Amino acid sequence: MHIRQEIEQREKCSLHPLATRAVDSRGRVRVEDPDPVRTCFMVDRDRIIHSKSFRRLKHKTQVFIAPPGDHYRTRLTHTLEVNQIAKTIGAGLSLNLDLIEAIALGHDVGHTPFAHSGEQILNELVEGHFRHNENSIRVVTRVEQHHGESGLNLSAEVLDGILHHSGYGSGEDAAYTLEGQVIRLSDKIAYVQHDIDDSIRAGLLHIDQIPRQYLDVLGYTHSQRIATLVTDTIVHTRQLMESGESVVVKPSPQIEAALIGLREYMFDTIYTGEVCLAERRRAMFIIEHLFNYYKKYPEKMSPLYRQIADEEGLEVAVVDYISGMSDAYCISLFNDIYIPQSLVPDAVRSGDKPYSF
Repeated sequence: MHIRQEIEQREKCSLHPLATRAVDSRGRVRVEDPDPVRTCFMVDRDRIIHSKSFRRLKHKTQVFIAPPGDHYRTRLTHTLEVNQIAKTIGAGLSLNLDLIEAIALGHDVGHTPFAHSGEQILNELVEGHFRHNENSIRVVTRVEQHHGESGLNLSAEVLDGILHHSGYGSGEDAAYTLEGQVIRLSDKIAYVQHDIDDSIRAGLLHIDQIPRQYLDVLGYTHSQRIATLVTDTIVHTRQLMESGESVVVKPSPQIEAALIGLREYMFDTIYTGEVCLAERRRAMFIIEHLFNYYKKYPEKMSPLYRQIADEEGLEVAVVDYISGMSDAYCISLFNDIYIPQSLVPDAVRSGDKPYSF
């Protein structure tokens, strides 16, 4: 018996009946031989974590663009916090932690430079629309390369969880696995709480400004709020799983109402506040100019994106190219293209005496 089969047998014995087992996966678009050690979801996790798009998350904005200091969140640290929260909830519900981890690590690989500012301007520039969750699917199914093929060829359950991680409303489609639903909630738990922490660190928010009606329910510290949300989600969802009702991974009504209220407060105060709006205008200016530049000069893009332009259209390729950039690389390209620089050789370096007449 392969080690993988032993792991799959342990899943059969230890996971909740409503959990997703690797042996029951709907599979991949391109059929592959099973790995002798890893389940399909373990393979997916490893492919994501070794991808270039995952590594670039360390240089992509979470909320504040290029903040001073080393302690502000980036898109990568956000991803790791989502993973940690989701795996804790998943463990409490006896769900598949390998599937949870794969979705968590891949959910934001399609995010643009400058966070939602980049997403907003690309959505305005392209025909149709641009959404970062849909772009994450684009990244892992087309832009990333694996064994000479387009895409990472991930399992259907991982793709579904990535696609449905975004948004937080009752009218939106949810992931068909409970593991995917865990990621959607964990994403909200993570960013609302760590964005409060970063906003306080930046001097844009004080804990006393946050409505007490939310803090009295969730807690007055970062760790208290996360612990409340995680614990309550496990307890409430377990009750649904045991009752035979339709199961949705969520906190109890009182706790969920406090999370939604806190999220709305952050949108009103921080995400659409004066500082973020000022940063957003600058970021959108940069991305719009790069978008127009590469549509005019597609030969300046790297070979992969020129190939995409030939096969799928120029605008698709430009969006792929820009959305994959880190903040720093985006700024560097803008500076190289648009900021005047002297083309006169350095007098000292060339051997001439400066200011000699």
